[in-house]
Amino acid sequence: MELGLIGLGKMGGNMRERIRRAGHTVIGYDRNPDLADVHSLQELVSKLKGPRAIWVMVPAGAPTQATIDELAALLSPGDVVVDGGNSRWTDDEKHAVELGIKGIGFVDCGVSGGVWGLENGYALMYGGTPEHVAQVRPILDALKPEGDFGSVHAGKVGAGHFAKMVHNGIEYAMMQAYAEGWELLEKVDSVTDVREVFRSWQEGTVIRSWLLDLAVNALDEDEHLDRLRGFAEDSGEGRWTVEAAINHAVPLPAITASLFARFASRQDDSPQMKMVAALRNQFGGHAVESSEPKK
Repeated sequence: MELGLIGLGKMGGNMRERIRRAGHTVIGYDRNPDLADVHSLQELVSKLKGPRAIWVMVPAGAPTQATIDELAALLSPGDVVVDGGNSRWTDDEKHAVELGIKGIGFVDCGVSGGVWGLENGYALMYGGTPEHVAQVRPILDALKPEGDFGSVHAGKVGAGHFAKMVHNGIEYAMMQAYAEGWELLEKVDSVTDVREVFRSWQEGTVIRSWLLDLAVNALDEDEHLDRLRGFAEDSGEGRWTVEAAINHAVPLPAITASLFARFASRQDDSPQMKMVAALRNQFGGHAVESSEPKK
């Protein structure tokens, strides 16, 4: 099968290689000419035989919208576009309508696997009509992990990215739990080898997971994480998960708390903690620390 792939960064570049290894033809476009097989979307479309399949792997929001707009003007009825980025599911519904007016199909696909996906395969969650999914089935099968699992037609347009959003929300909470446990273990004097405690959990425990394996990898590289600053960005999907929970009256205390913890990581001197310290001092006479440097 032929595929046009737009966006050849860390994920997109590895996806191109995995699809090619499966025997398919991939023509890639990226704004970085050193990565690209062609030098414009127009050239990309012209090199594919119809009905064409185009996979978009660019940042969510304006970059994806601009790409969809340009493809709408270049593609023909019967072609199909897959958005494999981290778009908001409500944008998928909009894009499906915009492309559908011109007879172009649309599939949204949440992709998980990161830098490990080239060798291990990518977990895929996709939404769209059965007909449009069938048009890109060979590519989906090439990208997914070996075996019966790791790929799901989650529902209609928007379902794929909604499922991936919830996946990432769960990921937030799991990472936060490992991080909190690690900090507590590091804090006490009685535990003298935190790294090996984490390693021991990799077998025979109910909390073993790939994330735990990655935590052990990180501790092997930097045992006490001394080389890292305590700052964690959020991709936006954690926020969207919490917003969706509010809209549907679904309580998500763990995921919400993990998102707020990331916000707290961006504060070198937390204003909230200043107020907490001031209140503790007021009602209990608890000591406070001055922000002035010690002489």
